Amino acid sequence: MTTSEPVVALVVAAGSGVRLGGEGPKALRPLAGRPLIRHAIEALVAGGVRRLVVTIREQDRALFTEALADVEIPADVDVPVELVAGGAERQDSVRLGLSALADSGARIVLVHDAARPLVPVGVVRAVIDAVAAGATAVVPGTAVVDSIRTVHDAGSTVVDRSTLVGVQTPQGFDLPTLIRGHDHVRQNGLAVTDDAAVCELLGEPVTIVPGSREALKITEPVDLVIAEALLAAREASS
Repeated sequence: MTTSEPVVALVVAAGSGVRLGGEGPKALRPLAGRPLIRHAIEALVAGGVRRLVVTIREQDRALFTEALADVEIPADVDVPVELVAGGAERQDSVRLGLSALADSGARIVLVHDAARPLVPVGVVRAVIDAVAAGATAVVPGTAVVDSIRTVHDAGSTVVDRSTLVGVQTPQGFDLPTLIRGHDHVRQNGLAVTDDAAVCELLGEPVTIVPGSREALKITEPVDLVIAEALLAAREASS
């Protein structure tokens, strides 16, 4: 199912990618010859997004403008892409990006990390459908496969991983609720790790939908190697 409601998205791309190495914004590092941000945007559009805001560092505006000049969007749809200067922290960037979407008239918003370029279209659609069906906050998650231990002064203790999921993006929300949540976070000086946590602080439940191992986050050089292999496998099977 894909909703007929308008869907907008915010792509967070203001990070510098220190752990990844190299020069320039992480979102513009090449994957199979194209910037990470282009892969991410094309997946969101294929999943049903019809307006995008990308938060960037203001000093990188010209670089992003050039990188997105020929982004591959289907000819039969009009998908505006707006660049907005982000803030010092991720939650500041999201709040500023949401301000640019407040007049969109849309109820459904996705928040996605540009550093997850290979999110499958099916995951994007599953998140959208869950919000369309009434969920306020939706997160794609994958089962934790490693053994997990919590470390403390006396040593460490194993954690039951059967109750855990790894959280990914895009996360989907009721737009007015997410805006209200980020206002609450800013006014109270709170720090959050993702946007679902913002909604939880308002007492809203978070719905989990199946994520995908392919939606890995590009953080270190080895992640790019894995992403190149995944993309090559996709293209070989298409």
